[in-house]
This record gives sequence, C-alpha cells and structure tokens, in this order.
Amino acid sequence: MQTINTIAELRAALSAERKNDQRISFVPTMGNLHAGHMALVEHATEHSDCIVASIFVNPMQFSQNEDLDAYPRTLEADQKLLEARGVKYLFAPTAREMYPQGLCTQIQIPVLSNLYCGASRPGHFTGVATICAKLFNIVQPDIAVFGEKDFQQLTIIRHMVRDLCIPVDIIGVQTGRADDGLALSSRNGYLSKEERQIAPYLFQTLQNAASKIKAGEHNFAEVEATANQQLEQAGFKPDYFHVVNRETLEKANLNDKKIIILAAAQLGRARLIDNLFVDL
Repeated sequence: MQTINTIAELRAALSAERKNDQRISFVPTMGNLHAGHMALVEHATEHSDCIVASIFVNPMQFSQNEDLDAYPRTLEADQKLLEARGVKYLFAPTAREMYPQGLCTQIQIPVLSNLYCGASRPGHFTGVATICAKLFNIVQPDIAVFGEKDFQQLTIIRHMVRDLCIPVDIIGVQTGRADDGLALSSRNGYLSKEERQIAPYLFQTLQNAASKIKAGEHNFAEVEATANQQLEQAGFKPDYFHVVNRETLEKANLNDKKIIILAAAQLGRARLIDNLFVDL
C-alpha cells in the first residue's frame, strides 16, 4: 500500500490506474479504524479493482466545543489494517493540504442538514458535505462506500451527489456491531468500563421501539417518548429518538412503509448514534 499526502501525487497515481481501465472504489474515514471500517473496505473490494482509503480528521465538521484535538489519531495502526485488507492507496493529507486558504467555500444541504444531529451540531453536515465533495473531486472514484450507522450523513451525501451531478455511486453498508449489539464507533473508546456495559441498551431500545411499531403501535410520538424515558432511566442523556421516513427523514406517518428509527444519546464523554430500519 502506498500512503500519499498530497493531492497532486494522488491524482497522478489514480490517472495511471484509469489508463489501465481500473475501476476505483473509495472509503473515506477519519481514522482510528475498527472492524466496521474494515467491513466497508471488504465491501469495496467486491465492486472495484483499485481501493483508495482516506484518513483525514476534518476540522470543518467539529464545532468549538467538540473533540477535534482529542479525537484519536492512530495512523500507524490504521495503515497496517488497510494494507492487510488490500487497499492500494491511502490518502492522508494535512489540513493545510485540504484547506490551503482556510475554511472558505462551503456546501450546504439546508433542510436535511438542520435536522437531528444537525440541530445538535450546527455546521457539522456543512463540513461533511464540503469535505466529501472535495475528496470526490480529488479521487474521482467510481463508487464510494459509507456505513449506515451515520444514516443522516449517508442521506445527505446521496442528495449532494445527485444535486451536484457528481458521477459516483454511493453504497451504504450495514452497521457493524459488537456481540452485544453496540454499534461500532471510534468514539466508543471514550466509554468507561461501566458505561460500556450500559451502552448496548441504546440498540435494545431501538429494537423495543421497532417491535412495538411492527405490532401495530402507530402513535409514533408515544413510542419516542417512552424510548427517551427508558434511556434516561438507564443513565443516558438522550439527544433525540425519532421515527422517520427512510427517504426524506421527515417524521413518519401511517402511510409510510419504509421507516427508520434514528437515535442519539450522550453517555459520559461519548455521543452515541444508532438507527434501525423498520419495514411495514
């Protein structure tokens, strides 16, 4: 695997791959890789000849009070994991390489970006959309692979690609989970031993809510209120718990057949997000 730090060098390498008719897949990450990321890489191998991964802790998607400086950076270990999975190029630029003039140009998807995680983290999805657009322009992949755990992010990226006519297929991969159901996340490392025992209850609460809906409970506001109460009693500080349309992310109604339950909650230092699909 070749680790590349500059845009010019990566473009030159990928230009040569295209001349050899290589199909390129792209897995963007912020590093501190875990089994969930490896599942994305493995999925990418099924769709392409040449895999590109990126590691970039994007300052544009962190607010002043968030964990940019403390976000775990484990480049050497990440390189070993990616190389073992057959990644050909790792793009690991500096912030100066990606934003040579500072955080100037921005891409916004106003309606979707202001909901849920966007309401709690103003500007976060502007940072996500902007860096993804830049990376797509640099790599110019045939496909890009993202996890479904960050479902609002995945939806926003799909809308951006469609609206800006970016020629890349966006593939979502099912959320990777620990044996007890906790969604894999780099921020799980913030959990204390005691909090780690509590954390799987977020997924259990999603499962309980889904079971109620499938059993015929269509008072979604009541389902949400009960779930929030249960999470508080378990020791979480709920941010949101919403039953929404899977395509639009608007609040679900009785006519919706494809639903997703989105949840976010603080547990100690860790902000945990998760979701669960429900088909009616």
